[in-house]
Formats: sequence, structure tokens, C-alpha cells
Amino acid sequence: MNKWLTLAAATLMSFSAVAAEKVVLYNWADYIPDTVLKQFTKETGIEVEVATFDSNESMFAKLQLLKGKGYDLTIPTTFFIERMKRADLIQPIDKSKLTNFGNLEPNLLNQSYDPNNEYSVPYLWGSTAITVNTDEIDPKTITKWADLWKPEYKGQILLLDDVRDIFLMALKVKGFENNTRNEDEIRQAYELLVELLPNVKLFLSDSPKGPLIQGNVPMGVMWNGEAYMAQVEMDTVAYIYPEEGATLWVDSFVIPKGAANVEGAHKFIDFVLRPEIGKIIIEEIGYSTPNKATVPLLSEELRNNPMVVPPAEVLEKGSFHNDLGDANAIYEKYWQMLKQKQS
Repeated sequence: MNKWLTLAAATLMSFSAVAAEKVVLYNWADYIPDTVLKQFTKETGIEVEVATFDSNESMFAKLQLLKGKGYDLTIPTTFFIERMKRADLIQPIDKSKLTNFGNLEPNLLNQSYDPNNEYSVPYLWGSTAITVNTDEIDPKTITKWADLWKPEYKGQILLLDDVRDIFLMALKVKGFENNTRNEDEIRQAYELLVELLPNVKLFLSDSPKGPLIQGNVPMGVMWNGEAYMAQVEMDTVAYIYPEEGATLWVDSFVIPKGAANVEGAHKFIDFVLRPEIGKIIIEEIGYSTPNKATVPLLSEELRNNPMVVPPAEVLEKGSFHNDLGDANAIYEKYWQMLKQKQS
């Protein structure tokens, strides 16, 4: 009898251990479908607990404060991977555990911010450009970043709460390079952004599509996936790639240095790299997929939607942000000055 009681207790403990296993994902809001999380849990028994951040800067600061602990996965944007490596906040990824790594588009791998993808695996990629409600604004009247400064748009624009994406607009209008470290050029961009403030109704990074859908603003600077999700809600949405060049970016999985469930993190990454899972993600949230095996599974409508698959000329004109080392502090100084003026 004691033998069977002991076996039953051991079995219950085993079940409890499986049920208790989890992966903690630190992610952008609305950036992975619940159906994907539930399917992963159903197949593996591993729960996915999601915490959210609204900017790369806040995510980085939180991980620094926690010394890389508290989360098993997070999803920084391109140049922040390099910054997180330097701060010793992330650990190498064991690609031998990623059976689906070969599905990734080679052109998005082995970039300067992470040679050989030692620390990162692309999740989604896309652009930052101008989104308008065509019921209120004729999209033909907006072709470039400089158009946002037109006085008729007073109090009508939403801007991302993102220092580098917003400074890119002004730097491009001034004819400067978006990765400049020259403080005089950065100052000139700041002064131009101060001139834009009368047109700005709010800064927002947490679901910026919301104010557009709700009719609070007729236009905004936002990511292509947010524009796509707005278009799903209302068919009067246009996404405009400015003539001066849009921001391009890749968001990638990284494993924080203090992750408690490294094995589970690898399992989750590999699960997301499956072609059919990539299809679910793109259909629901509309960013561009780095998974070349997913693209043939998409509908012709999605493959031909420039919000989801940017035209070649957009890629040619677009710019990726680099990590700027000490010059980051210059941008942050002028960004805080700008925000104070806006408030």
C-alpha cells in the first residue's frame, strides 16, 4: 500500500512540475497572438507568461536594474541587441536546439549588430512610416516626412514615443544621416522637431493604432504592423513610405543573462520559427516575416500588401539604426528636452 501511495505522490509531483514550468516573455504590447501562446502550451505543457514594455529604452533599463534576471526571453529592436551585448545582459543562443533556424531569410541574418546571430534570432521585421485615415486626409497630399510640418495639421499628429525613429524624420528632412554622432546635426534636428510640436497631439508607443481607430487623430507615425491592424479594423487606412526614406528594423528574440528557463526559451523560439506559426502571426498582427518558409503560405492579398511586404524601392531608401555608443546620451538629452516642451 505504501508503495502505491509513494508512486501516486511521485506522479502528482511530476504533473505539478510540468504544470508549473513556464517561460516568461518580456514583449511589446499586442505583439504575439494568444492562439500561438496557447498552442505552444498545449504541445509542450509550458505556460507562457507575458509582461510588456513600451520602448526599447524602458526594456533595457528594466533588465539592467534586474541584472538580466526575471525574464526568459525578450524582443529588442536591431541596434539594442548590440547595446545589450555590451552591457552583458544577454547570453548566446544554442542554434543546435533550433531545428527550424534554416527557415530564416539569409538577408536578415549575420548583421553587424550580431555577427553569426550568436545572441539573437529574428522574430519580425518591418518599417516605421506615416499612417493616415483617408476619410480625413488625402494620402496623395503626403509624400514625405517634411509634409508633417504643414500648418494645416496642427494638433492632428500622433508620434511614436521613440527617440531614434522620431529623430530620423527630422534628420532626413535636414539632409543628415540617421546614425549621425554629430551633436550640431542632432541639435538642428531637435530644433526642427520643436517646430513640429504644434502639430503633435500625443506621443504613444503602446498600441498607437488605437487613437487612429478611435478617431482621436487622423494621422500618425507608426510601425507597419500597427497600420495593418488598423486597416483590419477600418478600411480607410493608408500607409505612406516617405520619399526621404523610412526606418527599417528587425525585432529579434534574445535570452537574458539571468533567464531561469533557458531550455524552455529555446523551445519557444523554435516553435515560433515553424512556417505555419509564422503564418498565424503575420495574419493577425501584420508585420513582415523573416521566415522564408512562411511567405508561400500567405494569401495573395497579404503578399501584395505593401504594409506587410514593402516594395524593393522602400528597402533601398530605408535606413536601419545603429547603436551609437556614447552618442546615445546626446540623443537622449535632446529627446528629454523635446518631451518637456511638448508637455
